Amino acid sequence: MNHRQDPHAFIDQYRRDFPGDVLVLDDPVPADEGVTGVIYELAAAGRREMVQFRKVTGLDVPVVSNMFASRQRIARMLDTGPSGLHSAYQQRARRPVPPRVVDSGPVLDNVTTEVDLATVPMLRHFASDRSPYVTSGIIVAEDPDTGVGNLSYHRAMPHSRTELATSLHSRGDLWRMLQKYAERGEPMPVAMVLGGHPLFMLAASARVGYDVDERAVAGGLFGEPLEVVRTPRHGIGVPAWSDFVLEGTIDAAERAEEGPFGEFSGYSSNRSTNNVLRVQTILRRSDAMLIDVVGGNTDEHLNLARVPRESEMAEKLKARFPDVTAVHYPTSGTHFHCYVALRQRRPGQARQVMLGLLGWDPYVKTVIAVDEDVDVTSDNDVLWALATHFQPHQDLFTVDGLPGSPLDPSSGSDGTTSRMGLDATRGPHFDGNRIVVSEEARQHARRILGENG
Repeated sequence: MNHRQDPHAFIDQYRRDFPGDVLVLDDPVPADEGVTGVIYELAAAGRREMVQFRKVTGLDVPVVSNMFASRQRIARMLDTGPSGLHSAYQQRARRPVPPRVVDSGPVLDNVTTEVDLATVPMLRHFASDRSPYVTSGIIVAEDPDTGVGNLSYHRAMPHSRTELATSLHSRGDLWRMLQKYAERGEPMPVAMVLGGHPLFMLAASARVGYDVDERAVAGGLFGEPLEVVRTPRHGIGVPAWSDFVLEGTIDAAERAEEGPFGEFSGYSSNRSTNNVLRVQTILRRSDAMLIDVVGGNTDEHLNLARVPRESEMAEKLKARFPDVTAVHYPTSGTHFHCYVALRQRRPGQARQVMLGLLGWDPYVKTVIAVDEDVDVTSDNDVLWALATHFQPHQDLFTVDGLPGSPLDPSSGSDGTTSRMGLDATRGPHFDGNRIVVSEEARQHARRILGENG
């Protein structure tokens, strides 16, 4: 067994290597909003530590959350820094390594067919949530014809002692696979993984085609095959180091309401797909913990999905438009805004780049283009560029009637949205010299402040 793929070993090692980036709380917190309250207060103070909750009232396991809230931390997972995050992710993800089946693993420590979902730890993250939810659940399924696997995140809440109400909300690859099983008149075998190595969790957010197995993408991120064990009933390959696996089926004909639930838009949402996951087997590590993902418009929730999206968009844009220097999806814009920096060499270049981005990413509604000396990771810097470089009558364009995100509360009843590009580059005839504070002055100031801190 390869301990490099053990999420517990990762957390322990990360805490030793970067003790200032992990907050360990011994005080108990409630399962209802306790974890969320801590993380929202940290965010309000500009803090993004990974948090270990040793005691959560009502749960029999510790909880780790906020793992993906920091870009610096995600970059460290990929052995790079924030500036190299996109290229490191793409380089590894583009070299998939098929999973390797092993005979045993910690997730097989405890296997039961006497299913009681009350034994599976879940948290209520927001007062507006309908119930406690699984927020980090990665559903694994395999195509009935090819055996190619699919990983995807799907929120889920208890529906009965043995069933979860969930939603294949994106109508993406898993929903497509469910239709194939329905055409055969069969329920779709699935396994929901709770608690995997962060690189496995990143792979589950990868933007790949139906014929690409995200377990192989995880292998690419690791640089070695993902070790999987077969689930007892359906033989689905799941990470050997998982904390929990819920094995069962989803029948396309079965429905159960779920929601409202706090989503990335900052609003609570219901869903229209309303699927049922009937759990037949529970697998659990003896030393299990709950690796939680705080929902809503948190840095963690957004980063987990947007780092793969940003990486793909950065690669595409730079390949087609070599003058693009940086791409960033800001937390303030949830998944609907994007900032792009470029060296604009001729009129219209920024507009062309923005049109490409608006066409490639169906979630993005607004793109702001800035010059390469503007820090796209800073809302303040981008808004300064918008304030000083942008003229609405000539630097704005809109496109309407395009498919949008089903979770955008402002989208039309038919699911369409309009999109906008804002050119906040200086342009060829801009007249102005940017003020500068010399590095010598900054160093002197840092020395003085350090001595008097």
